[in-house]
Amino acid sequence: MYHFKIDSHILNQWQRYAKVNLAALCQSRPAESHKGTFGTLGILGGQQGMSGAIILAGSAALKSGCGKVWLGFNESDLPLAVIPHQPELMLATATNLLEREDISAWVIGCGLGTQTVAQQLLIHCLHITGHPVLLDADALNLLAQQSCLLNDRIPKDCLILTPHPGEAARLLQCSIKEVQNNRHQAVSRLAERYRAWVVLKGHHSLIASPSGKIRQNQSGNAGLATAGSGDVLSGIIGSLLAQRMPPEQAIAGGVWLHGVAAELLAANGIGPIGLCASEIGNAVRWLRNRLTE
Repeated sequence: MYHFKIDSHILNQWQRYAKVNLAALCQSRPAESHKGTFGTLGILGGQQGMSGAIILAGSAALKSGCGKVWLGFNESDLPLAVIPHQPELMLATATNLLEREDISAWVIGCGLGTQTVAQQLLIHCLHITGHPVLLDADALNLLAQQSCLLNDRIPKDCLILTPHPGEAARLLQCSIKEVQNNRHQAVSRLAERYRAWVVLKGHHSLIASPSGKIRQNQSGNAGLATAGSGDVLSGIIGSLLAQRMPPEQAIAGGVWLHGVAAELLAANGIGPIGLCASEIGNAVRWLRNRLTE
C-alpha cells in the first residue's frame, strides 16, 4: 500500500489547475457503474525480451482508472499465464487480441519490435480500429519507415503520436539537434504531416492538436528520465482515452498526471534519482482520487 504526503497548499494548487484546465480528470465515479463503464484498453507490443514494456503500460492504465486492460504480446505463445504482481491484466497473443471487438482504445508499440510481423500487426490494427489509437516507440519507428501505413479509417482527432526527440527526428527525417533547437516547429510539423495529436516528450513536453494548436506541459522532473517512463505515459493516456474522455483532455491530462506523479514521488523521497517507472502508476492513482474530492 502506498501512502503519499504532500503540502496542502501544493495539493490545492494541483486541484485548482485540474478543475480549470482538465475538468474531465475531476469527475467522480457514479455509484451505479461497472468495469465496462470505464472502457477496455488494448495494448499491442512486448516482443520476446521486451515484455516489460507493455506490462508497465498496462499496469499504469489500470491505476489510471480504465475498467479492463488486455495485453497483446508479439509472440506466438504467451510468456506467462498470469502476471503475478498485476493479475488483473488480461493476456493474449497480439494476433488474438486483434480479433476482439470490445476494445475502446488502443496503444501500439511498447516493445513491439520492427520486424515484418510487427509491421503486419500495426497495419492490421490501423485497418480495423474505429477507436482512438496511440502510437509509441516501435510503432513510430515503423511509421517513420513507411508513412503510408496510416489510413483514413481512424476517426478524426483519434490518432495520437508520442515521440521522444529521437523518434521525432526519424519521423521528420531530420536530426535530433534540429528537433531540439525548435521543438515548437517540430511538433507542429508532425501534427500537420500525420494529421494527428502529437506529444513531443522531454522537458516541458509539447502537445500539438491536428489543427496546429500547441500546449506546453509544466509538470514533471528529471526522475522521469528512466527506462519505461514513456511506456507508462502511453498507458496513462490510453487509459483516459479508453474511459472516453475527449482527446484533448485525455492527452493533456495524461501528460500532466505523469509529470505531477513524479513531483509527488520526489516529495515523498522517491526520486528524482532512482525513480522507477513502475512507481509512477501508484502516484497517478493517488492523484486521480484527490482530484475528485
